[in-house]
Amino acid sequence: MAQPAALAQLVESLRRLPGVGVRSASRMAFHLLQHDPQGARTLAQALTEAVDRVQNCQRCHTFTEAPVCATCLDPKRDASLLCVVETPSDQSAMERTAAYRGLYYVLQGRISPLDGVGPGDIGVAGLMERVADGLVREVILATNFTGEGEATAHVLAQALKTRGLQVTRLARGVPAGSELEYVDLGTIAHALADRR
Repeated sequence: MAQPAALAQLVESLRRLPGVGVRSASRMAFHLLQHDPQGARTLAQALTEAVDRVQNCQRCHTFTEAPVCATCLDPKRDASLLCVVETPSDQSAMERTAAYRGLYYVLQGRISPLDGVGPGDIGVAGLMERVADGLVREVILATNFTGEGEATAHVLAQALKTRGLQVTRLARGVPAGSELEYVDLGTIAHALADRR
């Protein structure tokens, strides 16, 4: 039995979400249509409003509804610290720790030569302009610990050090509460090398 065209389109649209395959998308679509049609309308309206209203901050490139985000406008933030992250969701994760009180720069991606993404594709030029403001003293590279994130951090560190800035990288190591026998060998090796 063929699905109605609108249902098939909904399933295909839901598959655009990360980690959602055909079965999960179908399950979500059937649930919304059968059990929560008002929730489906609310979701559709929220998506439309977000796409229409949310933009990138002119200073840090995170998501905001204003030209400049609240974090960049906060006078209590330490303007001498700039934390570089790959995505707005990475910035959100850093903020949830409540351990960082500096400012951010969101690259909107990472260098990935295999995918044809180079430094010019992720906002490195904008970062170099940002650090030239005379206020930034330390740049914290908080890219992910993937091959692409490490490559991005390396390229950025080289470029930033030539400008006389202190460049630091997030520490890596064994998570609190874990047992060594269950931690992967790469993490143990990095924790040993970065010991303090």
